[in-house]
Amino acid sequence: MSNFKNLGFGLVLAVATAGAVSTAAMMAAPAAIAQENKAEVSDNVGIVADFLNNTGADKVEAAAKRLVASDATYISLNFDNPELKQIIPWVGTQKGPEAYSNAIMRVQQFGTLEDFKVLDIFGAGENVAVFGQFTYRAKATGIAVTSPLAIRAKVRGGKIVLFQFMEDSYGTASAFRVSGKWTVKTDPAGSPYEVGKGN
Repeated sequence: MSNFKNLGFGLVLAVATAGAVSTAAMMAAPAAIAQENKAEVSDNVGIVADFLNNTGADKVEAAAKRLVASDATYISLNFDNPELKQIIPWVGTQKGPEAYSNAIMRVQQFGTLEDFKVLDIFGAGENVAVFGQFTYRAKATGIAVTSPLAIRAKVRGGKIVLFQFMEDSYGTASAFRVSGKWTVKTDPAGSPYEVGKGN
């Protein structure tokens, strides 16, 4: 996405101090391990936040090289949907740091991110979750959509190894629609009906 704004995360890193081996130190070991785990979680959240803070067109390639593992997986909206990929070319599953930067640059090529809000970000071990919303305007049609977002990320050894970005893909695809209707049947006991714009 083009400007993820200044997310302004204050990350508190827990620091464990080392001392002489004693009964008290041995008893405190579980607490020290818990502190180390908290520090690791904070680091992992910080790495994902760092990536989100550096997704402008002039920064995203460098951020991906710095923060993304060489064999990392990027999943956008779905695992593999050729029909949706015709509308939104960056969807699907890709590998490597360039997949991260290429997807975000394609998003910017086709539209403008007018707003991006992170409402919650937190971690547990190697896992980081992000929830928020964004407004995206398609350049070709001028249509804007506001969508919720969810990101599932994994960080190992200081690098992002998985980034799964979810949004209202129907809404995003609709921003590019010029005309056309679908005839759908959702209720097994009901009749087909049309949704979408007329010609």
